[in-house]
Amino acid sequence: MPEFAHDDVTINYTVVGEGPRVLFFNGSGATLESSAPFINALSKTCTVLAHDQRGLGKTSVPDGPYTMAMYADDGAALLDHVGWDECAVVGMSFGGMVAQEFAVRHGRRVSRLALLCTSAGGSAGSSFPLHELAALPPAERADRITLLTDSRWTPGFLAENPLDAAIVAARDAGARVEKSAEVLRGERLQLQARIGHDVSTRLGGVRAPTFVMAGRYDGIAPVANSEAIVSLMSDARMRIYEGGHLFTAQDRAAMVDLRAFLVDGTRP
Repeated sequence: MPEFAHDDVTINYTVVGEGPRVLFFNGSGATLESSAPFINALSKTCTVLAHDQRGLGKTSVPDGPYTMAMYADDGAALLDHVGWDECAVVGMSFGGMVAQEFAVRHGRRVSRLALLCTSAGGSAGSSFPLHELAALPPAERADRITLLTDSRWTPGFLAENPLDAAIVAARDAGARVEKSAEVLRGERLQLQARIGHDVSTRLGGVRAPTFVMAGRYDGIAPVANSEAIVSLMSDARMRIYEGGHLFTAQDRAAMVDLRAFLVDGTRP
């Protein structure tokens, strides 16, 4: 995959698909490799520009601290690098926080904005402080993140719902992969930047049509946080999906709706 140098970081990125141009910001700890299924699904109808955010994947891990503004400005520099003046912007979870910061800092470059399972921070509500889970014993941490991801995911529910059980199994398998000290450092720096996220007083200035998508059983970014985002914006609509923080893999309507919004602006 190509890469380019910007300020103190060398960014690994990809451009895939054909159709309307979309800049995608990924979630906490996620990389181009781990998010390939989502990116590939989006690329069926869109030209998707995605990257390993600073500190993650094959992008370099410069010294911290990192800020949300840095993540947003990295995205703007990536647009400059590939020669895109404006495009639709999609942000998932942590990436949704970055997408909001991007929209308030680089609004003229955003034609449409899609915010998935995310929060605005401040008075509009923050996503669960994931950095606090690091202090828990591994087994307790795994159980806690499972129920935060989807509040229904008890052992009994998973035994009766094979799709959800497969999602949990895949996530757990990924969590068991040993990580280098450098990878862990980059993930910690990202989580630390996430702590200070707050665009609640600035979202009112965003003029791009916005589609907010939330999972009904999400304990990381509760539905109330998405409702708060909509209330702060001049042109935002919202839909709730049958799933948790990973609703895009649980509710088939989610990708259908997202593609429709990005292609022609349709919002359910």
